[in-house]
Amino acid sequence: MNQLKRLYEFTAGHRSLLLFGIVLNLIAVGLNLLGPFLLKIILDNYLVKENVVVKGLIIMLFIYLIVQVTNGLIGYFSRIITLKAGSKVIQAIRLKVFRHVQKLPVRYFDNLPAGKVVARITNDTETILNVFTSVLTQVITSVFTILGVVIASFFVNVYAGLLMILVLPFLFLWLYLYRKASNKFNMTKRERNSEMNASINESISGMSVIQAFNNEEKVFNEFSKLNEDYYKSSVRLSRLNALTNTNLIESLRSVVLMILIFVFSYMFVFQNTAWSVGSMYLMIDYAGKIMMPLYAIIGVFDIIEQARVATNKVFELLDEEEEREDHQELQTFKGNIEFNDVTFSYNKGHRVLNNINFKVKENETLALVGHTGSGKSSIINLLMRFYDPDSGEILFDGVDTKTLNKQSMRSHMAIVLQDPYIYNGTLLYNIRLGSEDITEEEAIDALISVGGEMILERFENGIHEELIESGSTLSLGERQLISFARALAFKPTLLILDEATSNVDSETEQLVQNAMKVVSSNRTTVIIAHRLSTIQHANNILLLDKGNIVESGNHEQLLKLGGKYQEMYHKQVMRKE
Repeated sequence: MNQLKRLYEFTAGHRSLLLFGIVLNLIAVGLNLLGPFLLKIILDNYLVKENVVVKGLIIMLFIYLIVQVTNGLIGYFSRIITLKAGSKVIQAIRLKVFRHVQKLPVRYFDNLPAGKVVARITNDTETILNVFTSVLTQVITSVFTILGVVIASFFVNVYAGLLMILVLPFLFLWLYLYRKASNKFNMTKRERNSEMNASINESISGMSVIQAFNNEEKVFNEFSKLNEDYYKSSVRLSRLNALTNTNLIESLRSVVLMILIFVFSYMFVFQNTAWSVGSMYLMIDYAGKIMMPLYAIIGVFDIIEQARVATNKVFELLDEEEEREDHQELQTFKGNIEFNDVTFSYNKGHRVLNNINFKVKENETLALVGHTGSGKSSIINLLMRFYDPDSGEILFDGVDTKTLNKQSMRSHMAIVLQDPYIYNGTLLYNIRLGSEDITEEEAIDALISVGGEMILERFENGIHEELIESGSTLSLGERQLISFARALAFKPTLLILDEATSNVDSETEQLVQNAMKVVSSNRTTVIIAHRLSTIQHANNILLLDKGNIVESGNHEQLLKLGGKYQEMYHKQVMRKE
């Protein structure tokens, strides 16, 4: 009920449209029940009498035609309006979820596959839409059809009305038993399907390992068992669904008709009274109408269950605590950075940084080197405030970053990644990322400054060339230059270069190094370096190992020290030769 209440809150602003759709739906139900009544009148007053009043018959047939056409039109518009209102609600939910995801701490995504978040925003919200487009209309139509048939039956004959009332407990008992059994079978089927999908994903992802260890047969047998379990659960559900098929409902309808015929015969033989032909037709029609809602309601049970699960998942995501917004704005930033006894861990009990201390002055360059897992990327994550340290403090111009608004901090920063991301859009968009503060001329100047004029010359549309499929038409070096141009265009005080040259070939390396010099000029720069030849100009180099600073100094000082840095440098020089 709590989830329904929360879902109802999202209908604010669209309730009148939703209500209008429901009202139209009820009118359609009324017209659907009115049609047989009009045919009863036509049968009793015109077709079974000797002297047929043709004019009256034509008028009644015309009225019947108008009712049926109006019923169809109202049903159509009811569907359209309900779908529009439901889509508006889902649109509001999607926007809310997407905005919420943007405010979640990065730590939340550490152990959560991106596909699951995508599923919450797209697939699960689409499933919730069925509540408005299928469940709401089907349930309302079915319930009011049943009530309408019962009430109308009393107008025909008291016994007919009582019979329809007696049918209802059996219908509701059937619905209850089906609901109870189907929930169990559906849950089992979904669990088996999830296990089977996980097995397929693991097999495909680890195919090289499976083949290397000749493990194909074992994995196949495990999948075969899961597949067999899924088949059995599907068969059980199919058997249950077979109890609700149209033929079975028709059989139940025939039983009701048999009872009606018995009542009609009893009245004719023992009470010397009989129903009219029109009344018999009406009750036969209504006997069918009271059964079909049963089939319709059973049909939406699975949709309801899927929507319930999807709603829970969406609201679970919305209940995740957002990142705390600090109110102090970083209005100006000169570029002075200080780490004081900083300790950090992604998971409690496993430190990745231990008592890190260093200073970077305005316009200086700091380089971070070390093997994988040494803590270089963790320092960058702390600088960007994707995470906060467990202990110690990080100062920007003497101010603790924990007290600063993250967005205001990041407005003074830019980052160039090892594998730069290129968005589907124009070259211009990829440089200024939609920012209106950067003019087209500034974007072009930034690209030319980092040595990317050949990119402009290669494209027929220049800066307005459309880049598709994450820049698949660009070389890695060109993507890197665009990323440098992007950083330069935003004029950051602090520039972070995350192994920007590690994946480029030797021919492109010089081009990228020149771009690095351009973008890092006159600003504080922090570089994660794989190739030590790219950081010889750095004011200070920190060599990290298992979360500790083991050596520090500039390039010449570290070579003279004769430690690990010198060893790493000589290995790279020898490898290059």
